[in-house]
Amino acid sequence: MYRSHNCGELRESHVGNEVILSGWVHRTRDKGFVAWVDLRDRYGITQLVFDEDRTSSELLERAKKLGREFVVQVNGTVIERASKNPKMPTGNIEVLVAGLQVLNESMTPPFTLEDETDGGEDLRMKYRYLDIRRNPVKNNLIFRSRVTMEVRKYLSDQGFIEVETPYLIKSTPEGARDFVVPSRMNEGQFYALPQSPQTFKQLLMVGGLDKYFQIVKCFRDEDLRADRQPEFTQIDCEMAFVEQEDILNAFEGLTKHVLKEVNGVEIEKFPRMTYDEAMKKYGNDKPDIRFGMEFGELNDVAQHKDFEVFNTADLIVGIAVPGANSHTRKEIDALVDWVRRPQIGAKGMVYVRCNDDGSYKSSVDRFYDQSDLAKWAEATGANPGDLICVLSGDAHKVRAQLSALRMEMATRLGLRKADEFAPLWVIDFPLLEWDADTGNYHAMHHPFTSPKPGQLELLETDPGAVRANAYDLVLNGNEIGGGSIRIHDREVQRTMFEHLGFSAEQAQAQFGFLMDAFQYGAPPHGGIAFGLDRLVAILGGQETIRDFIAFPKNNSGRDVMIDAPAPIDEAQLKELNLKLDIQS
Repeated sequence: MYRSHNCGELRESHVGNEVILSGWVHRTRDKGFVAWVDLRDRYGITQLVFDEDRTSSELLERAKKLGREFVVQVNGTVIERASKNPKMPTGNIEVLVAGLQVLNESMTPPFTLEDETDGGEDLRMKYRYLDIRRNPVKNNLIFRSRVTMEVRKYLSDQGFIEVETPYLIKSTPEGARDFVVPSRMNEGQFYALPQSPQTFKQLLMVGGLDKYFQIVKCFRDEDLRADRQPEFTQIDCEMAFVEQEDILNAFEGLTKHVLKEVNGVEIEKFPRMTYDEAMKKYGNDKPDIRFGMEFGELNDVAQHKDFEVFNTADLIVGIAVPGANSHTRKEIDALVDWVRRPQIGAKGMVYVRCNDDGSYKSSVDRFYDQSDLAKWAEATGANPGDLICVLSGDAHKVRAQLSALRMEMATRLGLRKADEFAPLWVIDFPLLEWDADTGNYHAMHHPFTSPKPGQLELLETDPGAVRANAYDLVLNGNEIGGGSIRIHDREVQRTMFEHLGFSAEQAQAQFGFLMDAFQYGAPPHGGIAFGLDRLVAILGGQETIRDFIAFPKNNSGRDVMIDAPAPIDEAQLKELNLKLDIQS
């Protein structure tokens, strides 16, 4: 056998035992008459010792020739270390080696395989199989496995059935761009990779399975960023004979279970906030509620003077940054520059210092007196020692700008604590959004989301006012899950397609299979999908998902390790009845 124990399990209780270990050479230390080798596997590190007195000189010389990352097998006796290392679980023992076999030699790795490595991200992604040997990446993947196992355990215990749905499906015009796959056997026709298993899980409810889940790969051909990949993993769930309250209760339970079992954190309170309230208080629909800095709208108390910037603004809104009156003028000027960056897009920022004596000093003292500024402080909830930051302009844009500033200041002040978790349900989203480019409404979630009860008639008279029977679960300022109660009536679904600009023929061609299924006794149903990659990253104290994915793509959607995507040869193109016509 290759090993009797792993490299992380030997303790003083094993002293005197004969053992066999296998693993990678982590590092070596040569003192001439004695050599030590740290042997590493997934489970930990065990120190091996070779010396002239207790092992053969031939074995000692062979040990000295071992290179980093050689794969070796040793046998020997567990002995107590003379110089113990309390920082290592195996630090009280070492193995006196009697036999050594090199299973595979290794080239010198292109970067050091230590917790703190000298390898840049591009280099580590090219040699990802080496990067996985490092503890931070290895532990992230183990952590992801723990989260996934707890999800499966909870849902299975709650009576959910895991069902696999197809990866080769039909392209639909909703959502992001599809990845498409040519069909060799059906010339000129294409499959699409699923952006989600949405219609299939609804059909499973029509099929009577009642509770479904799947941990499933999904695909979207869209621009990338740190928390987005072209292929990602969802915890996809659906339930029959449920209302919104049933879904919220069920998946609060899942979130509580995972937080407790994985992070040791117990959370009882899941506040609820409407979409309109979230936008008004925080400027976005996924607010981080671990800290305050709620928006204060200032139109009523700032548009009565001769300051034209405010008088012509659609919205004037501010936040009180706690303790930030200590900022120097240089630091405040840097903040003004920060909001003016193209990524934020503000034209400038007005600020008010809230002094400890109760007085105020602002960048617009020429236009506003102490009484005015006191009203600003009241509207933003500012206290002595705070700094009020005020932006103005188009309401939609300025909310997004101030939201970005709020998050930036919270990060700088250390208010976004990785070990603190604050979940939040955001509910009552608009059902439809107007798209000026196409001249049509489009679904804010997807076209299968039902209106709130009693609002169906508004679709005919005021579509933009209709609220969706939809909900998002937000954790620490990130949307980790979203779903809705679905339409289960054929005529309601037909009406929805009409308002989204589908002709009857287009609706039948794209979604006829679903509408036909609704004629055979479709139950009321609803569901939710969690982004597993994002959930794992947040539970792991980070917001970048890439380090929790075994083989991620880079920001250009490329796998630099296997060099994909890549051209295919002429024979494959011919077999698929495809011809590339790339203009230079």
